[in-house]
Amino acid sequence: MVQGNIVVLVLKIVLFVTGSGLIVPASASEGSDASAREASTGASKSYSPYASETFPRSVYWGDTHVHSSWSVDAGNMGNLRVGPDEAFRFARGETLMAHNGQRLRLKRPLDFLLVSDHAAYLGVLPRLDANDALARSTEVGERWYQLRQKGEMLAVFLEFAASFLKGVDVIANEPLERAVWQDVIENAERYNQPGLFTAFIGYEWTSSANGENLHRNVVFRDGPEKTGQLLPFSALDSFDPEDLWRHMNRYEDLTGGRVLAIPHNSNLSAGQMFSVETRDGRPIDRAYAEARSRWEPLVEATQYKGDSETHPLLSPNDEFADYETWDVNIGGRTTPPEELLGGYVRSALERGLDLEARTGANPYKFGLIGSSDSHTGFAAAEEDNFWGKFSEGEASATRWSDPFWPEGSGNEVEYLEWKMAASGYAAIWAKENTREALFDAMARRETYATTGPRMVVRFFGGWSFEAGDETRPDLALAGYSRGVPMGGDLPPAPAAEDSAPTFLVSVLKDPDGANLDRVQIVKGWRTRDGGLVERIFDVAVSDGRKIRRDGRTSKKVGSTVDVENATYRNSIGATTLAAVWRDPDFDPSERAFYYLRAIEIPKPRWTAYDASFFEVQMSTEVPMTTRDRAYSSPIWYTP
Repeated sequence: MVQGNIVVLVLKIVLFVTGSGLIVPASASEGSDASAREASTGASKSYSPYASETFPRSVYWGDTHVHSSWSVDAGNMGNLRVGPDEAFRFARGETLMAHNGQRLRLKRPLDFLLVSDHAAYLGVLPRLDANDALARSTEVGERWYQLRQKGEMLAVFLEFAASFLKGVDVIANEPLERAVWQDVIENAERYNQPGLFTAFIGYEWTSSANGENLHRNVVFRDGPEKTGQLLPFSALDSFDPEDLWRHMNRYEDLTGGRVLAIPHNSNLSAGQMFSVETRDGRPIDRAYAEARSRWEPLVEATQYKGDSETHPLLSPNDEFADYETWDVNIGGRTTPPEELLGGYVRSALERGLDLEARTGANPYKFGLIGSSDSHTGFAAAEEDNFWGKFSEGEASATRWSDPFWPEGSGNEVEYLEWKMAASGYAAIWAKENTREALFDAMARRETYATTGPRMVVRFFGGWSFEAGDETRPDLALAGYSRGVPMGGDLPPAPAAEDSAPTFLVSVLKDPDGANLDRVQIVKGWRTRDGGLVERIFDVAVSDGRKIRRDGRTSKKVGSTVDVENATYRNSIGATTLAAVWRDPDFDPSERAFYYLRAIEIPKPRWTAYDASFFEVQMSTEVPMTTRDRAYSSPIWYTP
């Protein structure tokens, strides 16, 4: 009797919970019936307006260009113990110890990191220092081991640099390469936590023939099961980027994985990064243009070794063009003016329009990111938390006047540490913080660069945005539903004669940083007669200033910087700037691109923080203030 009562009780509970007197396994027909019931009752239309959203609402912050002690140059220039483990830990927000004995930590952790150690001689130095038999098994490996044991790092650096520039692998130890690459993969795997922190697998391909910087960071979408099937491709294999792309193509064919490359420091390329010719002197044709656009959807526009957006000689009407400008190539030779055109992002975007008109494809249709190129292992891009390019340039009273290149390295130009820029970071709009989602966003160019601050930038292009859209609380929904985001292509123009593209712009200041001075749209276009033109428009400005009919404001925002104490106040500028802007010069027959540039109010540069902290007097040529900024990926119009 008791048993029967229990059965009845269980049946009653089931009836109450399920609303059914019968329990059967779920079936396809039952799912179809349920869907039909939802459709008939309107249940498929959820009260939650976000249930069916497909666009990204989150921006993720990171650095795709950090070197650890496993890079042969970093390991010979002071970085003896900050390896990939420490680099990942620092990026995730841990407090670490620098070589100078000081503790350091990021103000806010990053969301993702690529430890992009140089593929050439990758991981050799730490293994030599650990007395690894495999690393010492070659003649050069043994010599480098003995030199490092005696502290003769410069001798090792000079041997490495000489072989590097000649493209000769003086170690040639494939078993060592395989062992180290597996270590690189395992390092990233330990720190990759989908949804919380993304540790990309990758490396840097470092072509520097004749001192021309053609470097690329190689980033994989995949995990160890695919990335472990092929060794990294280094400049010792080839100086030609087309050979790198062929290697990347082999990787995808072999594994079914995905990979992309990100050029950096075009400003140090002697005009070769964005040339109109291939490396062997052939005019760029459609096949080359399509291959480059396929494998290199992004460019690193700003970093420690200067800013690559534009140059004051290339953009003489741009009062913000002279930002952290470097006028040398990677070997230290001063860049003559005639070589500048192929070395900067804005002129490359213009050149891409012309090449597309001539060949049918645009090799320079790329999005923008920033990253640091730190060789200390520390992804630090904040003005008040800058730890130098190399570990020898960590915070000290004398680093500002220390030479960037080691004494005796033979460079023509002595570059001093104060010329380093505390820049930058990569911002990615993605649905979630995973390798796959971040990679896919990079591939579609939905990214932007900042020189350090974490401004939130939205930039959409379309044909129907109207004044007032910028004040909508669902601005992103309007942007995606009626236009394309940064990195996209405008759809064909409407038939109306007065049609012109409209752009929806919104920038929110870094909550822990400086206010905004202004937001601009930079337009470049190819005229009907083949000319290349650029123009800058102020589209939103702070403090009640007016924008003239020519699209510019004449009044400066001012400055609150106290250089002596390395402080400033947010009593000027704006916390957010937004606008809808319509192109007044639009010609539907002309190819064009548009990108957003947001500029902060002045604040102390890292050199001012050094001068205040260490109580040192620097020479008058050293800048003490800066105007940090963000650059969105462009939006293109094609007739």
